[in-house]
Amino acid sequence: MSSTNYEAYSARARNWLESVAGEFARPARKGLSVEQDIEVGRKYLAARYDAGFGGINWPKEYGGQGLTHLEKMLFETEEMAFGMPNGYFGISLGMPVPILMMHGQDKAFVKERVIKALRGEEIWCQLFSEPAGGSDLAGLRSRAEVDGNGWKLNGQKLWTSWAQYCDYGVIVVRTDPTAPKHKGLTYFWVDMKAPGVDVRPIKLAGGDSHVNEVFFDDVRLEDSQRMSPVGGGFGVAMTTLMIERYIATDSGGFGPHLDLFVDVAREAEVNGRPAIEDGRIRSQIARNHAMRAGLDSITRRAMLMMQAGMQPGPEGSLNKLVSVRSRQKLSELALDLRGNLGFSFDEHAHQKEDWASSWINAPTGRIAGGADEMLLNTIAEKILGLPQDHRPDKGVPFNQIPA
Repeated sequence: MSSTNYEAYSARARNWLESVAGEFARPARKGLSVEQDIEVGRKYLAARYDAGFGGINWPKEYGGQGLTHLEKMLFETEEMAFGMPNGYFGISLGMPVPILMMHGQDKAFVKERVIKALRGEEIWCQLFSEPAGGSDLAGLRSRAEVDGNGWKLNGQKLWTSWAQYCDYGVIVVRTDPTAPKHKGLTYFWVDMKAPGVDVRPIKLAGGDSHVNEVFFDDVRLEDSQRMSPVGGGFGVAMTTLMIERYIATDSGGFGPHLDLFVDVAREAEVNGRPAIEDGRIRSQIARNHAMRAGLDSITRRAMLMMQAGMQPGPEGSLNKLVSVRSRQKLSELALDLRGNLGFSFDEHAHQKEDWASSWINAPTGRIAGGADEMLLNTIAEKILGLPQDHRPDKGVPFNQIPA
């Protein structure tokens, strides 16, 4: 597809988004409860699918559009500006469902799940993190034991986004504690409504409860739910985490636009003068503008590489690391400039419009989807070529690693 055709695709996407914005965009959803907003989101996904913008880069045999990842990014870039109710489905469509297409055993079952997910009728979650595991996925302790011709699942997962509204999930668990920790894992899909599954929402500092702890008590898994070779789950898990490295991104770290900070600087005073006239404040504005322009350039370069049939590199890790850190610091400065007004907090405010909401939710953004430390390791090893850290547990059976 030529650059002209890409521009035409973006224009078609923008025109459709504008046509439904009155019903689905952020202003139309103000004041809704989470449950009401999810129902609006389901309607939006169904309309998006019917318009030909669902599963843009997925195979037609599974209900997708059969286009490339670049068209997907072009659409998502346009979509982001409208604040559509798609956040509840981002993980579902971003990682678990693509993996289901790649590794699901029953193709008819897979196609049914894919189309229902694309239309918002079903939501999937990703059950990876655990209380003792942190960012070390291979250190997980949830286990599945052979039970007749299937498996019996026990354990706990943590920080699972939207699990309380999910129908299915993908999960990696330990099936062989005598193997080295990366080797004894197996990957399954699980019915979130099955007996023995207990989902408990966690209230975050920002006031919302989109993450959960999930307990599994003798949950039955059929072997047809297995999505990796026995002991081969870590490789599928890594594919899950890397499959959507380049998605539509925001150089502002999904916080307020820089223009909103300029507005704060115009209204606030420093030493009896408008803050916008203070050299330190002007320096922060300039630095943030330069940083966001640099990250946007990295994203544009990645899109041009995909347009040329090339695979972008690990520099995508820079975007999340730098943008969310910068958003947190800029939000803190905006609150400082507002003085006593900075103490006001509305837990229903959106983090792209409100500095307090942006600041208090930024730490979550620095952990979710790859913690800062993991991204720093990726940059050190994959971009700078530095050696890996020493790993004393390498090659040691998991049940012999000191707890």
